[in-house]
Amino acid sequence: MHLQEKTLTSDEVYKGPIFTITHDTAELENGNTAVRDVLRHNGGVCVIPITDEGDIFLVKQFRYPFQTVTREVPAGKLEKGEDHAECGRRELLEETGFTCSEYIYLGEMLPTPAYNSEITHIYLAKGLKFTRQSPDPDEFLDVERIPLSEAVKQVMDGTIRDGKTQVAILKAARIMGI
Repeated sequence: MHLQEKTLTSDEVYKGPIFTITHDTAELENGNTAVRDVLRHNGGVCVIPITDEGDIFLVKQFRYPFQTVTREVPAGKLEKGEDHAECGRRELLEETGFTCSEYIYLGEMLPTPAYNSEITHIYLAKGLKFTRQSPDPDEFLDVERIPLSEAVKQVMDGTIRDGKTQVAILKAARIMGI
């Protein structure tokens, strides 16, 4: 079948708390075979919280692989079988301390489809109400408030580098007419 590959073998080569890696052999449409290493991930959720004034909240946190601080929308990984809407609400509360009265699904994105099975679900949170921030014990972050219009500029000039954050900001800006 055109543009299809059939998995012939799949060997688990790593199993960790966040993802598993398999070393697969796939049959290509022309009958040849190819090796496919796949990072298997349960997926994630990100939420862009926006105020009535058009400001958004980002979290600043250290990202170990890049040895730098990034600015991102609140986000987290899904547990196996977990509902992505509930996961997003939980992450919004944990990372920023906000609950919301309006929660809009903006779709999904495939962060790195060449080798990673992760799907990231994107939500827009409106009608924010602050309660109490409660990050995970191994999570250290600062919350930053900026105008959505400024965040769009920072996506376009490369200041905001995280992919899920770029997509969430641009989708939210489109919906909000910015």
